[in-house]
Amino acid sequence: MTPSWRPAVSLDFYAAQSPFSDPGELAHLYTDLPRDPAQLARVVRDLLIHRLEGELFGYAIPVDRLHNDAETRYTDDILRILVARDDAPLTRRRAVGDRFVGVCRDFTLLHCSFLRHVGVPARLRSGFADYFGTDGFHGDHVVTEYWDTERGWLLADAELADPDIAKHWNADFDPMDVPRDRFLVAGQAWRAIREGGADPRTFGLHPPEQGPMFGERFVVGNVRLDLAALNKVETLLWDVWGEDGEFGEPLPEASRELYDRVSLVAGDDVSFDAARELFTEDDVLRTPRTVLCMAPYNGTSRVTLR
Repeated sequence: MTPSWRPAVSLDFYAAQSPFSDPGELAHLYTDLPRDPAQLARVVRDLLIHRLEGELFGYAIPVDRLHNDAETRYTDDILRILVARDDAPLTRRRAVGDRFVGVCRDFTLLHCSFLRHVGVPARLRSGFADYFGTDGFHGDHVVTEYWDTERGWLLADAELADPDIAKHWNADFDPMDVPRDRFLVAGQAWRAIREGGADPRTFGLHPPEQGPMFGERFVVGNVRLDLAALNKVETLLWDVWGEDGEFGEPLPEASRELYDRVSLVAGDDVSFDAARELFTEDDVLRTPRTVLCMAPYNGTSRVTLR
């Protein structure tokens, strides 16, 4: 039974695959997947390693995998890489050297793909987590938001599905129910800055002393990514469109007012119809067919999406 506060149409939308999450001709690999969201998160965790986890796992990640795996936009291509390294069923835990070397977006995309396959509405949420090691800083992150028939939308972090990884990060919460004050979806982060007096320097890819990727422009970039993901356009995190300007430059006031409006639509409580309308009608917010990919290792290029 669908609770009255969530229309069935939006649940149907998020239960269907997107061009990014669709396993395509490799859907047969999903045959033996469990149906439980937590078990699916653990399957994902045991197929992937984060590109920053080499030392944690005692594994020297090959340079080509470090640079190239996470440039894989689509789930079917992620699956091809996994099968090429080990063609065992997806439910079999991979040796570290056979895993896909990804980032948070890849863990989340695969988790959403699995969830949608078993009929659970799921979507990627871009935002900022406070549980990855730097006190007072909210680091760029992506998690799953999935539908629980009793409680509504819950946040899940598949990266933490291995208890040893959760312990490493001192994550004192259920990774299938991430508290919304520990992970702020991008719209909530923007509102915390604009309405709550939060320091924009405490939101970004890394703290200010480590480089320029923080602050208001970084947060609104995540707002665009999050709105796109709410419309099931689940790009790489470094696919860029919309707002002009460099990190560190102040945002024009008109842009601040735009994201004030967007944050009311794409926050913890998503207005599905409004999110669809904003994305469809606004040239700054809508993902173009060709995006600027600012790949961390492989340089900048223009990429046309499927």
